[in-house]
Amino acid sequence: MKGFNKKEYTRRQFIKKTALTAAGLSLGPFIHIGRAKAAASLMKRPMGRLNFEATTLGLGGQASLQWTPVNVDPVKIILKAFASGINYYDTSNFYDDSQLHYGKAFRRLDLIPETPGYNETLRRSIFLTSKTCLRFGKGGWKNDVMYNLTNGSGTHAVSDVKRTLSQIFGDGKGAYPKGAYLDMVLMHAVTSTEDIDALYAGYENTDQKAETIGTLATLIDLRDGTNLTGLNPGEERLVRHIGFSGHASPAVMMEMIHRDTRKVLEGMLVAINANDRNYFNMQYNIIPVAEANNMGIIGMKVFADGAMYEKPAVMTQGPHMVVRRVGSEKLPSRKLVEYSLTTPGIHTAIIGTGHIDNDPKACQLTQNLLSAQIMPDAYTVSDRREVERLALSAKEGKTNGFFQVEKQALGAPRDLTLAQEREDKKRMIRLKWQTSYAGDEPIMHYEIWRDNMKVGQVAHKPQLARVPFTHEDILSDNNSHTYRLVTVDASERTAKTEEIRLAGI
Repeated sequence: MKGFNKKEYTRRQFIKKTALTAAGLSLGPFIHIGRAKAAASLMKRPMGRLNFEATTLGLGGQASLQWTPVNVDPVKIILKAFASGINYYDTSNFYDDSQLHYGKAFRRLDLIPETPGYNETLRRSIFLTSKTCLRFGKGGWKNDVMYNLTNGSGTHAVSDVKRTLSQIFGDGKGAYPKGAYLDMVLMHAVTSTEDIDALYAGYENTDQKAETIGTLATLIDLRDGTNLTGLNPGEERLVRHIGFSGHASPAVMMEMIHRDTRKVLEGMLVAINANDRNYFNMQYNIIPVAEANNMGIIGMKVFADGAMYEKPAVMTQGPHMVVRRVGSEKLPSRKLVEYSLTTPGIHTAIIGTGHIDNDPKACQLTQNLLSAQIMPDAYTVSDRREVERLALSAKEGKTNGFFQVEKQALGAPRDLTLAQEREDKKRMIRLKWQTSYAGDEPIMHYEIWRDNMKVGQVAHKPQLARVPFTHEDILSDNNSHTYRLVTVDASERTAKTEEIRLAGI
């Protein structure tokens, strides 16, 4: 069809379907039937192994839910998200009163177990994720750099989970009703190998007598209703899924997945926005690995925590820094939302809301929801580059420096090893290596060079686990040779290893 634009057709279709619903949001309180009609018209995407279809926009637990301006009611933001049909909800033990605001909203929505009118069907229709910054379930505090940043939320991971349940479903003082659960708990802000070492302590051989047990083994007990750690004596099932989040280094996040030999991790929250390629990027490194492992992938930092607009490129430190307007003429918020949601592998994006309004044009929640009605493949590569050029107008593209590692060039294959043996009178050379890290273009393949001549090629693919790439080179002589590997990306740029000499046989 001449002039057909798939993206605009999808948007027009959505606006037509939801115009009456959006108008109705300003007329009265939450109505279950109204929500059901709204939910049916929103786009959803299956979230890998999480067995849940999430709306393409999720409600972030920060912005006015955490740093609440004096004239904002955060509970109304949550209620409006429900009324709009959003079914993915984010919060954290680290977000001040965010979980308490959810608790107030959930009471009005009949989402509290063991209370009159509890709507279990409605509870199962949403996905509620919280986070813990604590690295240990037991011991280890002298090594836990996050402990002093947790607002006194508890002394170990079990305390954080129970604190969340109490604040959202219980009395806010430690008690929570039977039947309360979290759909997922994320080990938050994994930024270093030290974090990973701590989180995985006791993962392989869990021992109740161990002085130190990491958060991951602890969460497994809370998910499975077991007590292998000795930290879940009641064998409660409080968590349905386990995941992690990362803002900084895709290399660290890849290591987090590669250590998970039991495939416990099912979800990942990752920073992704239109300035991602100006840094050590997520879209060509960690996101493909998580996607290949069939994980549920949630995008965050779509607006760089507001730094795409007037807020400085620093961590938000109070209500005065919350961005409360809808985009700008120079950099439309719609483009930024679409960019994140058309990043291959992303299932939903959580965006914090600073302001809701009866005027749909002035309502951040409504505008972001409209922008999120987009197919995963709606953007071409040229579409993405166009948005990236627009995003350069925000602080010259330097919006992510306070949470994302600086840009790195295409990397060479890592940890190259050679081994040789005789097989059926043939000389077999086996090369093994670990994945390269992509620069600002995806990796296409690896070339094998022997004695300065290309002798083979291996296609790149996301490395699911710590299982190396391999190539076999068959020789008919007994001489010594030199080998090197070369990484080639989509722009035909290369990065090569040092030469390794193979002794004669």
